[in-house]
Amino acid sequence: MERTLADILEAATHGDFPPSDGGTTVVAQPSRRDAGVIAFTGHSVVFTDEDPQWVRRTVAAVECDPLAATMNPRFLGALLDRTRRSMDTIDLLTVASCLNGAPPLQLTELTEADHPREVRARRRRDDVRVWAAEGGVIVLGRGVAGRWEVAIEVDDEHRHRGLGRALATAARHLVPDGRPVWSQQAVGNARSVRAFQAAGFRPVGSEALLLAA
Repeated sequence: MERTLADILEAATHGDFPPSDGGTTVVAQPSRRDAGVIAFTGHSVVFTDEDPQWVRRTVAAVECDPLAATMNPRFLGALLDRTRRSMDTIDLLTVASCLNGAPPLQLTELTEADHPREVRARRRRDDVRVWAAEGGVIVLGRGVAGRWEVAIEVDDEHRHRGLGRALATAARHLVPDGRPVWSQQAVGNARSVRAFQAAGFRPVGSEALLLAA
């Protein structure tokens, strides 16, 4: 049976990654909204409804280290042009298992759908929920292939106090059904990368999401 992106992501949560053979796997988009590229160690997964043969030819034509071709700007630019989509940046893709019990942080769920983080999240995720702590927020929702994804935000005046780590840890208590929780950090945002890794999120690859117009 052909593997789906959801299958590949589920396996990655258990440390079972695609083979490090320098190859590229092309799978169908899990939804009309979600398309993009995930680069694992030595193997990339392109999830798109475009012709797989076009994807492989275009990757092969990129003049760079073959292991880096799917994240090369020339390939991503060609894919963006073909799909008429846009993208923000290449992110570090991380995942963590859930934690039992209540979060070790006082949180208040926000039920009004007007927080800027929530408004932005609803363009990319389903079932979005938002919690506020003193000095920060947690946004949780279903993103690519139905996976649970978390984003956090820390107010400027509350930085450098460990709140980012505490918010990311709290998210592991909030994800429902005992599922793992995923998060993306821009690779240049070292502060965010450190906070999520300190909260137990493991790097699994890099990800470029293509955004529908």
